[in-house]
Order: sequence, then C-alpha cells, then structure tokens
Amino acid sequence: MLKSIDPLLNADVLHALRSMGHGDELVLCDTNFPADTVARQTVLGKLLRIDNVTAPRAARAILSVLPLDSFVDTPVTTMEMVGKPHDIPPVRWEVQAEIDAVQGRSSPMGAIERFAFYEAARKAYCIIQTGERRFYGNFILKKGVIPPDEA
Repeated sequence: MLKSIDPLLNADVLHALRSMGHGDELVLCDTNFPADTVARQTVLGKLLRIDNVTAPRAARAILSVLPLDSFVDTPVTTMEMVGKPHDIPPVRWEVQAEIDAVQGRSSPMGAIERFAFYEAARKAYCIIQTGERRFYGNFILKKGVIPPDEA
C-alpha cells in the first residue's frame, strides 16, 4: 500500500500511467471489449487490468493521478451505441460524473462509432480492462500535463 494512492492502482497500471507522455492515450474498457487482442497492438503491447470494479470506479482511481489533456476539446472519448449513436447508457453518465468531479467543471466527452473506437484503441499507449459488465463501458483518456507549480 502507498499513502495517498488509490489501492486499485496496481504496480503495472501505475508504471504505465507514469510512462505515458502528454497526448498519449489509454483505453479503459469493459469485460466484453476484445482487450487482449487490441492490447497486443498498443505501444505497451500487453493487457493491464483493474479487476472486479466498475468503469466509473476505475476511472476515479486513474483520474486521481492522471491529468486530462486541456489542449483538446474532448480529452475523453467513448464508443457510440450501435444503431443508437445519440443514446447515452448509464455507465457513460457515471464516468462523465467522475470526469466532471476531477476537472471541477463540466467536461463533456466525445463519442465515436464502434469500429473507429477499435481503430483508435489500437493506437493507444495501453489498454486497462475493468470488471465492468455493462455494455459500452469503453473510454479513451488522453493524458495532459502537470504545470510546474503543481508538481
């Protein structure tokens, strides 16, 4: 255990988050996502896991240490629902609440079509699979910077 570090953040996840640079992206995905297959094509090349928790809880842990990119309009992107691109499932609302809480303001996420999401995920730094069992619990987070006065 480490003081002031969320206990969900295991050593492999912490190492990946620390290794990422500004603009690098991570995928936080649900249990149905083809995580292992896609993870082999990422920069890290292997799947990371935060097991037995929902996507919102894993997002809270990650966002406790990962700054979101403030130089882009949507530092978080999700997968659109197939056939219902304008519908927003509950898991998305819950992750949105975690994003807004850490940002201290409303910071709406973007959404892209399912296969475009898979393609973007292949270019990510890493994939972190959660225990989320609800459909569409898939998110891409773009890492930002920490200003010198906050380090």
